[in-house]
Amino acid sequence: HMALNLTHQTGAAAIAATPAPGTRASVFAAASPAAAAAAGSAVAPAQATSLRMQTQLVEPAQPQAPEMFQAMAPDQQQQGEAAHPDAGGEEARKVGVPVFVMMPLDTVRKDGSALNRRKAVQASLAALKSAGTAGIMVDVWWGIAESEGPGQYNFAGYIELMEMAKKAGLKVQAVMSFHQCGGNVGDSVNIPLPKWVTEEMDKDQDLAYTDRCGRRNYEYLSLGADTIPALKGRTPIQCYADFMRAFRDHLAPYMGNTICEIQVGMGPAGELRYPSYPESNGTWSFPGIGEFQCYDRYMRASLKAAAEAVGRPEWGNAGPEDSGSYNQWPEDTGFFRREGGWNTDYGQFFMSWYSQMLIEHGERILSACSSVFTGTPGVKVSVKVAGIHWHYGTRSHAPELTAGYYNTRNHDGYLPIARMIGRHGAVLNFTCVEMRNHEQPQDAQCMPEALVSQVANAAKEAGVGLAGENALPRYDETAHDQVLATAAEKAEEDRMVAFTYLRMGPDLFQPDNWRRFAAFVKRMTETGVRDVSREQVEREAQGVAHATQGVIQEAAVVCTE
Repeated sequence: HMALNLTHQTGAAAIAATPAPGTRASVFAAASPAAAAAAGSAVAPAQATSLRMQTQLVEPAQPQAPEMFQAMAPDQQQQGEAAHPDAGGEEARKVGVPVFVMMPLDTVRKDGSALNRRKAVQASLAALKSAGTAGIMVDVWWGIAESEGPGQYNFAGYIELMEMAKKAGLKVQAVMSFHQCGGNVGDSVNIPLPKWVTEEMDKDQDLAYTDRCGRRNYEYLSLGADTIPALKGRTPIQCYADFMRAFRDHLAPYMGNTICEIQVGMGPAGELRYPSYPESNGTWSFPGIGEFQCYDRYMRASLKAAAEAVGRPEWGNAGPEDSGSYNQWPEDTGFFRREGGWNTDYGQFFMSWYSQMLIEHGERILSACSSVFTGTPGVKVSVKVAGIHWHYGTRSHAPELTAGYYNTRNHDGYLPIARMIGRHGAVLNFTCVEMRNHEQPQDAQCMPEALVSQVANAAKEAGVGLAGENALPRYDETAHDQVLATAAEKAEEDRMVAFTYLRMGPDLFQPDNWRRFAAFVKRMTETGVRDVSREQVEREAQGVAHATQGVIQEAAVVCTE
């Protein structure tokens, strides 16, 4: 069963259809929190009032592709084995939380033919291995690997990287990056979408996410156009599926042994969200509330159909009028302030529709992804959810709402997402694991720790593995301790399945940072495995640092060239 009716082009068909009791569908028959919640998970017979009961009615019937998801079992032993590089052929050890390191954005040359700094990469992979790192994460850019023309793939640089990782005894998390690089936090490199895609976006600007003022965003194709054959006869979803299939086939020798995870991009920065807080050209800056991105004609057609389906056609003309602009704060706006429009029947209807469109988009891509990687044992699939922690302490959670997460003081926005991810046996990857509340501006009610624990609870309830990464580069022990506490120092069943460290570069290889990093990796991977004092770990890390002195000097020097 597909969870949602995804054959329709604009969301209208599913919304208009009246489902038989017990079936799944997106439903906006009543603009009540219960209906909104039901839309996110399941539509069950009327007498099933509790959501938990509804979920139990529906979830077990989901078919799973067994081989693909063996590595996905909640059993930690298996997780550990899947992620642990069995380099010397020694028996796979049980690890606490395997640590991966994110490669530089420009690891592969823009023409896709080769690696940018081959020697530096080789030196850094050797260093990572000696520090006990499980592997690396790398962006496989759509704008690099299919830049020549539709269906013309070039994975040469990526094949070279996989071969190096394999020789170094490291695993690889490959990110299917269908978004533009440049314009987000930490982007120092510019890699647009393939030219043949942006040319179509120039011709039909409604293929781009659009805000109320008509600003078009070229970071990622609008999900409103997911099923429109606008890209030389293919739909965006078909392009994503074809790309993943080509990746699987070109890198077949590495699938499941070196490549252990496919993280599938679903939006800007590879995250399942709308581009509600674009940094390029100074449109948005932290901690602004962002803006709704539902003004391309495909999204608007869907909103109109949804409003007509609930008998309130006047709700279908546009998004909220009074939701303010990118850099305002919730209290400055009619829609997001304490007793604002977000909490009215209209607000609930709009937010249910907007968030449901995002979940259906995730569902379409995950279905495509599952069909490609089913039958590839040893490969997990993961989905990245953004960590939007600012204004979390307010009632409306405005920045989460504009990003497409219907999370307010009285509506859980992450459980429906976790359940959708769970239906496909994928892992939920979440950021800002390194942050502490008090480090963030308190006037903006930033609560990263509360947010991380809410998402962890949603993952647990949905039976989904949770992986983490840090949102911003940090090399200090305070951040390391926070990651350890959040990811590893927990009961075995609550531990994260993996942690990805952001990011490899000259800073990581500065001697002090490197020594601290080696200690961090040791503590992460040995949590629950052996009980050692902090001093002992420090001593061992000192040993690693000493032993890798030459390599990290080489890595650091070449990284900066």
